[in-house]
Amino acid sequence: MSAVISMASVGKTFGNLRVLGDVSADIGAAEFVSVLGPSGCGKSTLLRLIAGLTSFEDGSIRFNGAEVTTPAPEMGFVFQTSNLLPWLTVRDNLLLGIDLDVAVQRPSDAAFAELVETLGLTGFEASHPHQLSGGMRHRVAIGQALARNPQVLLMDEPFGALDALTRDRLNMELLRIWQRDRKTVVLVTHSISEAVLLSDRVLVMSERPGTIVEDVRIDLPRPRDPSVTREDPAFGDYVVRLSKLMGVS
Repeated sequence: MSAVISMASVGKTFGNLRVLGDVSADIGAAEFVSVLGPSGCGKSTLLRLIAGLTSFEDGSIRFNGAEVTTPAPEMGFVFQTSNLLPWLTVRDNLLLGIDLDVAVQRPSDAAFAELVETLGLTGFEASHPHQLSGGMRHRVAIGQALARNPQVLLMDEPFGALDALTRDRLNMELLRIWQRDRKTVVLVTHSISEAVLLSDRVLVMSERPGTIVEDVRIDLPRPRDPSVTREDPAFGDYVVRLSKLMGVS
């Protein structure tokens, strides 16, 4: 499988603080890859480097063979907080990124309706953020990235602040979206079970300066139904293995 994203000996320093050191990994087309690691190891920084949002000093990052130096329109980024504009409706928030880029045309009504249906937001197009649940706001945030139909979706702990039930529901939504569209996804998460449920591979990072210490392939059948997958003994084996690598068991 040819690499869509290729990282070779990537390093990043903020002032005197070495955050990342010698990070190397390849991510293929339509792969779902999660990044696990202790707090402060540079997971979010690495995602921002891939996106071209932050510069780096060492190594190289390539996207479709070209060096990453600035944000690419083919990459969508979902941040930790939804960051919706409260005075805009769901429709206008979903289209905000497109409207701010004169080079991109709004999707057709049919394409927009399909996106809204995919997100489970049909009937809420005219609602404002304060009228939505926390999970729905996060779905709008994911939709903002999907609206541009990116090749790659980068997600920085988008569900970290949610309660367990809402998080599980959004995991199911994310699985459904990925299984339908098969975009390349890189997800930063602190949840080991979430990483196992969603991913084809899990990259485990070390303490700061972060580097990849293990690349674990998750060989569980797809499509995945959370209630079924979690009962598979192999699911538990992966959780135990990753917990040991993370030093939590």
